[in-house]
Amino acid sequence: MAFIDSDRLRSLLDGINRFGFNPETGGYNRPGYSDADMAVREWFAGTMQAEGLTVRQDGVANLFGRFGPVDSPCIMAGSHLDTVPEGGAFDGALGVAVALECVLAIRDAGLEPRVAIEVVATAEEEGRFGGMLGSQSITGSVTRKWLSQATDAEGIRLIDAMARVGLDAWDALAAKRNDVLAFIELHVEQGPVLQHRSVPLGIAHSVSGVCNLRVVLKGEANHSGTTPMELRADAFAGLATFGSVIPKIIAAHGDKDTRVTVGKADLRPNFIHTIAGEAEFIVNIRDTSADRLDTLEAAIRSEIAAAARANKLEAGITRHSRIAPVKLDAELANLLREEAHALGLATLSMPSGAGHDAQTMQAICPSALIFVPSRDGISHSPQEWTDWSYIKKGAELMLAALVRFSMDRFVST
Repeated sequence: MAFIDSDRLRSLLDGINRFGFNPETGGYNRPGYSDADMAVREWFAGTMQAEGLTVRQDGVANLFGRFGPVDSPCIMAGSHLDTVPEGGAFDGALGVAVALECVLAIRDAGLEPRVAIEVVATAEEEGRFGGMLGSQSITGSVTRKWLSQATDAEGIRLIDAMARVGLDAWDALAAKRNDVLAFIELHVEQGPVLQHRSVPLGIAHSVSGVCNLRVVLKGEANHSGTTPMELRADAFAGLATFGSVIPKIIAAHGDKDTRVTVGKADLRPNFIHTIAGEAEFIVNIRDTSADRLDTLEAAIRSEIAAAARANKLEAGITRHSRIAPVKLDAELANLLREEAHALGLATLSMPSGAGHDAQTMQAICPSALIFVPSRDGISHSPQEWTDWSYIKKGAELMLAALVRFSMDRFVST
């Protein structure tokens, strides 16, 4: 029988988090295709290889560590290694560490899977360039047009960022996998629901779609002391006007799973004594319904245009990215609930408001997403924390599922 080695799991997570740590803030900085991101991949590849896994990296820096039959289809388990700026220690990294620990536990138990298990550490999941490039490449959903146009918030092209670290962005078009029977991801919830309900594990039934709109409002920079209020073309006032109507937009077109956020904004010239002549910001829209996502986008575009007119501004709106909402595989979720019940672990069926590789992978195979609680619902922050008692429960469920699936569930496929 296979057992989770908690000390080894903690060591794996600590090893990942040696890369990109900022001791001044306590945050982690491994943005996609940064030096820290590439360094952690090299370390993790070496770690898997040292443990006897067959390791390879594809053209976009997805890492795969195979355990089991060489030529068979595989069950894939893992998550991502990149972070948001000043992110937390668990987001993504925990899922990668748990996947490897489960494979090592199966190996240590002397079990030989009839279907191969591949540990995956996907690339560029956090959307620095507006998508989930790693899993989108695996599923063949990346387009040449998107690759040619993708930029980050600072205007750096994806093509250039990848070239700087020795990668060719066009290799994304040849990275599709056709041998994946199922994908299982463990992730921190990044929300307060599990803690609030005192449930140790969540099993997601769906994942919200995400649409990002890049907005530029142009007015006229002028002296803050001499320009009468009624004669201003204040770009910040336009931003504030739009921000104030977000609750109205949600009330009219959304529901309880709708989220609309302005999380990044820049004013120019950004000086204390000068009226803002330009405001550039990103509107992040999330919903579990594709139709609502489209309706929300249309309503937001209309309200931005109205805010611009009211403040004598010009408005430019471009869709930076869009990932459709996805329903995850119901049968796979039921099998996870069966394994959790056998372990005596309570679970909660729930949607995911955050995007994950599992939603992308659902396009080519049954996919499942296991959540462990986030303390106070905090994520994308140095204060992100999940208690180790919950981590072990999540790892035990992942282990039970991988044993069952690799020995039985997909043998006849």
